[in-house]
Amino acid sequence: MKLLVCGGAGFIGSRFVEYRLASSADDLIVLDKLTYAGGRDNLAAVEADAKLAGRLTFIRGDIADPDVVTSLVKDADAIVDFAAETHVDRSILDPGATARTNVMGVQVLLHALHSAFISDGRMRRMVQVSTDEVYGPAVSGAHAEDARLAPRSPYAATKAAGDLLVLAAHLTYGLDVVITRGANTYGPRQHPEKLVPLFITNALKDRQMPLYGDGQQRRDWLHVDDHASAISRVLDAGDAGSVYNIVAGQERANRDVARGILERLGKPWSLVRQVADRPAHDQRYAMVGERLASLGWRPLTAFEAGLDATVAWYRANEDWWRRRQGREWDRYYERQYGHRLASGVEA
Repeated sequence: MKLLVCGGAGFIGSRFVEYRLASSADDLIVLDKLTYAGGRDNLAAVEADAKLAGRLTFIRGDIADPDVVTSLVKDADAIVDFAAETHVDRSILDPGATARTNVMGVQVLLHALHSAFISDGRMRRMVQVSTDEVYGPAVSGAHAEDARLAPRSPYAATKAAGDLLVLAAHLTYGLDVVITRGANTYGPRQHPEKLVPLFITNALKDRQMPLYGDGQQRRDWLHVDDHASAISRVLDAGDAGSVYNIVAGQERANRDVARGILERLGKPWSLVRQVADRPAHDQRYAMVGERLASLGWRPLTAFEAGLDATVAWYRANEDWWRRRQGREWDRYYERQYGHRLASGVEA
C-alpha cells in the first residue's frame, strides 16, 4: 500500500521508515517540517539503498497546513502520524508551538481523512503515535489503555488532546483510527535534548550532566527498534478505535541510567550535577502491555544491550550530533540549564 508517514524524518519516525521499507512492499511518502529535531540525514541510509530509495518520497511540509495535507491523505492508503513537538522542557518554554503541532496538526489530519472518505468512499487507516505521559504518574501499579488521562505538562496535555480528537473521530465519523502509546524511547539518532543522548554527548565532551532532582524518576526504557516494530504491528493488525500501550518491561531510575552511561564511557560520576527539578516532573511511568501482546508483538531489546549499542552509536557519529548542537542549541541549553547548573550540587 501507499503509506503517508508524518514526521518520518524524526527519531522514531525515521526508524519506522527503515523498518517498514525492509519488512513490507509498501511505498512510503514522508512528510516532515524539518524542525530542529528532524533531518534528511536521518533517512540517508534508506536514500542510499538502491533497492529501497525508489519506494520512498520525501516532502517538506507541515501537518498543520491543510493545503499540504489534504491531497497527500487522499492519495494514501494509510497514515502514521509521528509528527509532534516531543520535548517536555521545550513545551514548558513554548507551549504554543507544542499545541500547534500536537493538537491542530492532528485535527488537520483527521479532517483530511474524513474528507477523503466522503469524496471517494475509501476508508484509510490512521495510526496516531502517542506517549505514556498522557496517563500521568503511576504511583504504584501500571496504567491499562482505559486508564484516566491525567497529563501534567504542556507536552503531555497536548498529546492527550490529540488522542481524544482521534477517538472522537472514530465515534463521530466512523474513521479507522488507532492509537499507540509508547514508553520512554531511546536509541540512535535521538536529538541531544533528551536524557540519554544529552548525558552521552555531555560526557563525551567532559561537560557537566544536569540530573533533575534526586534522579530517582523511573521510566520504562523502550528501544527505538522495538517501538518501530510495534507501531508497524498495530498498523497491520490493530482494532479500529483501540489504544495500544507499547511496553518494554525495562524500568530504570534516571540516576541509574546516568551511571550506566558513565561506566560505558569510562567517565567519572563527578560529571553529574544534581540540579533543580522541572515543574510537575512525574516520578514514574508504567503501563500494562497485554493488548499489544495479543497481536503477537513483544520487545526484543534488553536495556543493557540497547544502551551499549546507543552509546557506541553516539561515539561513532559525532558529526551527526554536533550538527544538532549549533547556535539554536546553545541558546536553548543556556536557558534551560544555565541557572540550574550554576546552583547545582554534587549528585
